[in-house]
Amino acid sequence: MNTLVLLLVCMAILFCGYVFYGGWLVRQWGVGEGDKPTPAHTMTDGVDYVPAKAPVLMGHHFSSIAGAGPITGPIAAAIFGWVPVALWVLVGGIFFGGVHDFGALFASVRNNGQSIGEIISSNMSKRAKQLFIIFAYLTLILVVAAFAAIVASTFGATFKNGVLDTAASATNASVAMVSLLFIAVAIVFGIGVYRRHQSVATSTIFGIIAIIFVMAVGMNFHPLYFSTKTWMWIVGLYIAIASVTPVWILLQPRDYLSSFLLYAMLIVAIVGIFGAHPDIDPKLFPAFTGFSVATKNGVLFLFPILFTTVACGAISGFHSLVSSGTTSKQLDKEKDAKPIAYGGMLLECVLAVITLCAVAYARSTGHTAGVTDIFAGGIAAMVAQIPGLAGMEKAFYTLLVLAYSTFCLTSLDTATRLARFMFQEFFLEPGQTPKDIKDGWKKFMVNPYFATILTVILGILLGMNGFQKIWGLFGAANQLLAGIGLLAVATWLGNAGRNNKMFLFPMAFMMVVTLSSLVIIVKNQLHIISAGAADWGPYAQAGIGILLIALAVVLAVEGCQTIAAQRRKKAEAAD
Repeated sequence: MNTLVLLLVCMAILFCGYVFYGGWLVRQWGVGEGDKPTPAHTMTDGVDYVPAKAPVLMGHHFSSIAGAGPITGPIAAAIFGWVPVALWVLVGGIFFGGVHDFGALFASVRNNGQSIGEIISSNMSKRAKQLFIIFAYLTLILVVAAFAAIVASTFGATFKNGVLDTAASATNASVAMVSLLFIAVAIVFGIGVYRRHQSVATSTIFGIIAIIFVMAVGMNFHPLYFSTKTWMWIVGLYIAIASVTPVWILLQPRDYLSSFLLYAMLIVAIVGIFGAHPDIDPKLFPAFTGFSVATKNGVLFLFPILFTTVACGAISGFHSLVSSGTTSKQLDKEKDAKPIAYGGMLLECVLAVITLCAVAYARSTGHTAGVTDIFAGGIAAMVAQIPGLAGMEKAFYTLLVLAYSTFCLTSLDTATRLARFMFQEFFLEPGQTPKDIKDGWKKFMVNPYFATILTVILGILLGMNGFQKIWGLFGAANQLLAGIGLLAVATWLGNAGRNNKMFLFPMAFMMVVTLSSLVIIVKNQLHIISAGAADWGPYAQAGIGILLIALAVVLAVEGCQTIAAQRRKKAEAAD
């Protein structure tokens, strides 16, 4: 198989999915009917509820949901071959992930920008909401820990025997410098658009020029050679500030401008694939390696591992938190929901397919030193095959590492803001906002600064003290979020009298995937514990895994009861 053929076929299928299936969803749900004002207008507060133009919000949404997922997931799942990964990306993106993201955004918009937790409370029960929020908050802490560690590692300098290795640290220092300058550019952009009322088009032109300038500066002047641990604390301070800063100052402009880095990454990758169009060597990257693969950590089975590993490239529970947490509070018009949520998910699928192409070429060129090297090295090497661009491989490699880091940094502070929302919502009654709590201990608990500081401290400490020991749970936990998100939107649509059948199979499938994965994880961890050589990691994974199984069962039962009651009510009305 040729990589160019693979990319073109997948892009054509995804485009058809967007036009036909996405359009059908719009009609089934009544998106945009009556031209109803969105929460960004009806509940404007200048901090979280701020209307954003569609291109700006698309930048935020895509940057936030992408993270490292559509790159790391396909690379890890590639052990099963490129065919099953590509098929799941296509089927999952169109019929699972796109429906999940679009539905979560639309449901939140029609419920005053409330999160999935509040939608569960309104359509299922308060107990279900609290269980969901506890689980979602803990998952977000793990996301903060992991992404903070990834960002810090891409910034951190290399020390050998306590002595700085400047040559080995140059790329990381360059990425760190560009990232910091980029934040300053974003703040200036936000002030210009939202306070000076400059046109988005004009500001965008200057913003892109500024990005090119800071990249040039960062690649040639990068004096910040801090250790990874120091960068962890700096990143923690940054996300603490970013989480409570009004979205128009930093989140909206930074994510919008960072999206151009991400689009540039996609363009560079596509140019590389078009220019080099290498064939996939079946010896280095087989089409299919089997339903089970032996690794140094034991035998891995395609089901359920493939469906919990690809994650963001096909469907991810984290997306429902973004859609209903930040994006819904900034949506200017309902009609923007389809291109932003459904389109954003399918664009992520394109990135996942590009990653498969990068894996294929990276294996043939020796770029196998971790996820960053596989992705950036594979694409940069393809671009270098184009006549006249051979000497640009290092520059493109740095650009791709920077874009990868930008993905992670954007998802990181979005996850922190979402965790703050979740923590506050746990203590609120249906329909309440933090401003409604006037006194007592609850007022302290829903304080945004307390919720943010607690989240950042927990995330950074876990990131520096062994989050890898429980990271094995993330895939299953993330897909459990996806299953619950599908369940929540399905129950809401049913109560609203709209067609929710497109949610039922994806919901059931993701629940089965999650439970199967969790049972395997718990079984493996108990085996390690019984061998008598376990630290706290296996105990934590086994305990949390059992709790997640119980959570999945409880919420699935409540959801099925709600849907069954809706059908009985509909049947009685028909009689």
